[in-house]
Amino acid sequence: MLINYRLEKEHETIFLEQIRILNDTSRFRENRQYMQHGTTSVYVHSISVAWVSCLLAEQLHLQVDWLSMIRGALLHDYFLYDWHEKNTGHRLHGFHHPARALKNARADFSLNDTEAFIILRHMFPLTPVPPASAEGWIVCLADKICSSFETFHQPLVGSGYLSVMS
Repeated sequence: MLINYRLEKEHETIFLEQIRILNDTSRFRENRQYMQHGTTSVYVHSISVAWVSCLLAEQLHLQVDWLSMIRGALLHDYFLYDWHEKNTGHRLHGFHHPARALKNARADFSLNDTEAFIILRHMFPLTPVPPASAEGWIVCLADKICSSFETFHQPLVGSGYLSVMS
């Protein structure tokens, strides 16, 4: 179920530019080789979460730090491994991957506090500490929405944005 909603131009520019930056300057593209939910890669999932976060913030007319929200959403699952592999390092993945994603993101980028807390707290309530900002709550909710659709259907990301994922 692809939703064809186009983001407002200002937000779309930030969204697309951050994907380009991550693709060109980091290990972000590696996420294409790791499955997240169903047949959706971590790469597509992360882009979907960023897009749904923007969609929610726009539709609810929320005042957010768009750059931080988008970067935090794109990097929220930057753990860079296949959690489906039988490996003791992947045990309890749902509980531990936010810290691993944050460690990897900090190795590749300079993060502000909002971005770091989005990554670290996106698994609430599975992890006990809730998000610390509106941006964090939005990404947390967008992650649950996208994960549900990916597990049972397909990614939600707008078909107009699929070209940035190739």
